[in-house]
Amino acid sequence: MTNLSSTEQPFVAAFDAARPGLPGAGLGWLATLRETGIARFKALGLPTPKLEAWKYTRLRPLEDTRYRPVTDADGRATVDVVPSILADGKDGPRLVFVNGRLNEELSSRRGLPKGVRVQCLRDALTADAGWVEKHLAGIGKADGQSLLALNTAMMDSGLVFRVARGVVVEQPIEVVFIGGLTAHPVAYFPRNLIALENGAEATLVTHHAGAGVGAYLANAVTEVAVGRGASFRHYRVQAESRDATHLSTTHVRVGRDASYENFTLAIGGRLSRNEITVRLEGEGGYCSVNGAYLMRGSEHCDNTTLIEHLVPRTTCREVFKGVLDDESRAVFQGRIVVHKDAQKTDGHQLCKALLLSTGAEIDAKPELEIYADDVKCSHGATTGQLDETALFYLRSRGVPEALARNLLVQSFLGEALDEITSEEVRQALTDKIVHALPAVCYLAEEWKTG
Repeated sequence: MTNLSSTEQPFVAAFDAARPGLPGAGLGWLATLRETGIARFKALGLPTPKLEAWKYTRLRPLEDTRYRPVTDADGRATVDVVPSILADGKDGPRLVFVNGRLNEELSSRRGLPKGVRVQCLRDALTADAGWVEKHLAGIGKADGQSLLALNTAMMDSGLVFRVARGVVVEQPIEVVFIGGLTAHPVAYFPRNLIALENGAEATLVTHHAGAGVGAYLANAVTEVAVGRGASFRHYRVQAESRDATHLSTTHVRVGRDASYENFTLAIGGRLSRNEITVRLEGEGGYCSVNGAYLMRGSEHCDNTTLIEHLVPRTTCREVFKGVLDDESRAVFQGRIVVHKDAQKTDGHQLCKALLLSTGAEIDAKPELEIYADDVKCSHGATTGQLDETALFYLRSRGVPEALARNLLVQSFLGEALDEITSEEVRQALTDKIVHALPAVCYLAEEWKTG
């Protein structure tokens, strides 16, 4: 595009102003990469519904809100309580980012075994720039993805997580991104690099949480490399504040006999988009890309996935389930591509949504694109309402109506949560859903005590 719109121009201006203070400013290769990113963003512009991949999602918050880049002062905002998904909370290994800036006082690397490195992007560029140069932008390509290109130019923070060959990290690692607590709308651009070498195993829980009130933009990109025979469990919770915009792009490469498990729970944010691309590049590779969402008010949630089977004998499983209330809206675009030589592929995809009001809406677009003839693939999408028969049964047993509805919603989402192999994380996310349901705690206690 030759002319930038009034929505896009502020981001270009922000890049020009922030460039000297961005991580790795003195590295020539990184400066070139950033310039390439901003040039690509200028050429593509922000995505609009005219693009097929964005047909059902419009970036309206970026049109009516002017964001400024975060500063170090924004990262020093006072945080009273750090939200945690894991039972051990602050006692386990945990990194905490406040408005995109690592807060060492709130973070801990306690319990990490030898061969594991967990650090922020700025520190990694200082301590091991050669490794970062080798891996950065090696998986996540900006071709046709303007938000990824903008992140490549503006990346100002993020996690670098490395697990050496054969190392098994038994304890889950939690990374918390806290947004908000600023007087004016801000934007930050985390770039996460995750690499598991051959035979390694680890679990990472990423928690995006909003604090205070006010608008902010998180445009995050994550690149994941799972080496031969490695196993990586990658869980995400998106619980941003009411006026937040959360845009997440994840690119994954899975090697021979390797396993990648992804689960995303979305329960907040004015607008959120979870875009995942997984490439199964080695025989015996496996991935599961799953999620659940619970939207209310006028919230908008978009899950867009692409799983590519590039070689024979690879397997994928995809289950997304969501509940929509009030005037909320959801989008599911799931695409599985079986390439020409990818015989013996086994792929499964399922999307189900529950509409609790007449104003709620979902746009579902499951796709299979198959170029091999010896495969086993299935896909489907269904939308419905609460089962009135089941609701009547619970009411007839003395369960209050509001609690009965909550129990049915929890049961509906349970099928997606069953895809989580970590029992600790599965229970934690189940509890998160229970507390997100309206009035459930009060009603449950009232019912038990009579």
